[in-house]
Amino acid sequence: MANKAQQPPHLHLAEVTASQFLDIWKHFDADGNGYIEGKELENFFRELEVARRGAGVDPTNPIFREKMKEFMQKFDKNKDGRIEMSELAQILPTEENFLLCFRQFVSSSAEFMAAWRRYDTDRSGYIEANELKGFLSDLLEKANRHYDDQKLQEYTQTILRMFDLNGDGKLGLSEMARLLPVQENFLLNFQGVKLTTEQFNAIFTYYDKDGNGYIDEQELDALLRDLYQKNNKEMDLKSLTGYKQSIMSLSDGGKLYRGELEIVLCREPIV
Repeated sequence: MANKAQQPPHLHLAEVTASQFLDIWKHFDADGNGYIEGKELENFFRELEVARRGAGVDPTNPIFREKMKEFMQKFDKNKDGRIEMSELAQILPTEENFLLCFRQFVSSSAEFMAAWRRYDTDRSGYIEANELKGFLSDLLEKANRHYDDQKLQEYTQTILRMFDLNGDGKLGLSEMARLLPVQENFLLNFQGVKLTTEQFNAIFTYYDKDGNGYIDEQELDALLRDLYQKNNKEMDLKSLTGYKQSIMSLSDGGKLYRGELEIVLCREPIV
């Protein structure tokens, strides 16, 4: 829950910078779980109304509840009753729309994974902080965004503050994938089926019949179907095709090695 004694930052501004956007996010996502939900969500909407109207609002008023319902219908794209970072970027007038500019290039998870692969050269599931600037520069250029070194440095530092929570100088794939639109972040679909290292090794060995250390797209298809059936999750053909395409973006000439698949399916990559 947000601290009422602390003034919510920057909501009154006509436009917020990337770093101010992060300040707002961290203020309302008080428990750091990646969502503004429950009481956090009510606090956010109340303070947003105050900032925009310049007057107090009563959360118990039925009109407030109705406006909040309309607000969620407009911005809660995946209808899960909470706001995540990509959805907040649609709500706030962010300078150059910091998060959305990446999505002009990285419009699909397959494109994101392909970009990631160029920078995660050792296939560890992380990119080092000193590689992040190059990663962001690449995305901005592909999005035809003009930027100077100062702006690139600000974006780099903001991303670090978002994701490098333990200060180890490494950024994880699943964390950086939060830059994707909700419907394109296929990694979210594996949150409920994450495997331990032992489980992953067993299932990979089962599908890597010849023991050559990689599987192909057909074998990945069978593996994903099996994984979803065992976890009682539904998967339509269109989704399955999309997941395969995204994961195969990490492959080497159609060969998906153990380390690449481990990044997606394991709770923590082996370092």
